[in-house]
Amino acid sequence: MTFTVAIIGRPNVGKSTLFNRLCGRRAALVDDRPGVTRDRKVGKAEIGGLAFDLIDTAGLEEAFDDSLEARMRRQTERALQDSDVVLMMIDARAGITPLDEHFAGWVRKQKKPVVLLANKCEGRDAEAALHEAWKLGLGEPIAFSAAHGQGLAELVEALMPHAARADAADAAAGEDEQEMPAEEGEDETVDPELDPARAIRLAIVGRPNTGKSTLMNGLLGDDRVLTGPEAGITRDAIAVDWSWRGQAVRLVDTAGLRRKARIEDRIERMSVGDTLEAVRLAHVCVLLMDAEAIFDKQDLTIARHVVEEGRALVVAINKWDIVGDHKAALQRMRDRLETSLPQVRGVPTVTLSALRGRGLDRLMDTVVDAYRVWNRRVRTGPLNRWLRGMIEAHPPPLLRGRRLKIRYMTQVKARPPTFTLFVNIAEDFPESYLRYLVNGMRDHFRLGGTPIRMLLRQPENPYADDE
Repeated sequence: MTFTVAIIGRPNVGKSTLFNRLCGRRAALVDDRPGVTRDRKVGKAEIGGLAFDLIDTAGLEEAFDDSLEARMRRQTERALQDSDVVLMMIDARAGITPLDEHFAGWVRKQKKPVVLLANKCEGRDAEAALHEAWKLGLGEPIAFSAAHGQGLAELVEALMPHAARADAADAAAGEDEQEMPAEEGEDETVDPELDPARAIRLAIVGRPNTGKSTLMNGLLGDDRVLTGPEAGITRDAIAVDWSWRGQAVRLVDTAGLRRKARIEDRIERMSVGDTLEAVRLAHVCVLLMDAEAIFDKQDLTIARHVVEEGRALVVAINKWDIVGDHKAALQRMRDRLETSLPQVRGVPTVTLSALRGRGLDRLMDTVVDAYRVWNRRVRTGPLNRWLRGMIEAHPPPLLRGRRLKIRYMTQVKARPPTFTLFVNIAEDFPESYLRYLVNGMRDHFRLGGTPIRMLLRQPENPYADDE
């Protein structure tokens, strides 16, 4: 049984730097400007033989209305509730501020174990603040430097008792558990058996303000991430482990992607990098669009990027409840897909209302189907029988006066489906004929909507029959 540690403190004291240090990677965005972190972000930390869940939080602000700062504060309060231990950070260079004193008093009332970290203690100038930190009433402060790793041994020592309590609780729970008995329980294609314990990595992507965070909260049934009328609220890619009908899902909310020409702010550039990394690591990407602006040019750019990364794509149209003519809107979307995204013909589309919770089960059914197709394998025998039929119906063209010969093909991998085509001339093989084969394959083997990769391989023997 692991334990959970939440990092809290006023803005710009180094919480995200510490989060990255303990997680061993750049898991959270870091910048000199205050207020970069907005949502709470959970990571796996491991130091000195201790493993625990770590929560990075937004800087504490004295705000209680419906402003963005107040919503950020409520996310931090949730992190505090979910934690077993609190790391309260102060900036030793800046000294103890009235805001530090105010929030130290608030933390004491929460009845949670607290470890006080005096960050930025690299020089002698911080010694006075280190002594002054005693007056916060949170025990002995640890002189720390998140940027340089100073004070990690002392932090491990402070967390050790909480790890021991978690291990004891885990041992007690194990004694009470009883082992449950296990339940018992030629096609052209082979669909994978989904392993409920193996998570489907699902990323929600799209332009700013299309409702991505609202969709994530709707799926989870919880206000897990910040939402609001402001565009660009989400900065970090927020991942949450979730279960849908018994199937493990790692759900990722991402920052909105604008056109590159419009991105000037450094933080937005980092957010975009986070989103692109989430796409690269995903199995399925849901491209969420606003029903009032279906397939904007930027939507198509995002869709193409998902396909180029080889991820399964599902198109979801949000705010469907405010659309007047549903039939006309769907037709516009299909026409746009057909003309602008022919490389993934048959992309599944779902209409929904994230705010009202409509169409969410249908979306997840579609996601699971897309994941199955992305993992699908085609047997070699049926594949080559189909290939012979395609060649007989439409023989390959001549290339520089030579006849193209396709000997056979086989699937070399899934995720996405990837095939090797053995030919006598690989160089300058006509793209039009490859598209003909790929489109036929989609229709015959039920591979609609997923990226298909075709590799060409030519015999190395220079005396091979090219006639």
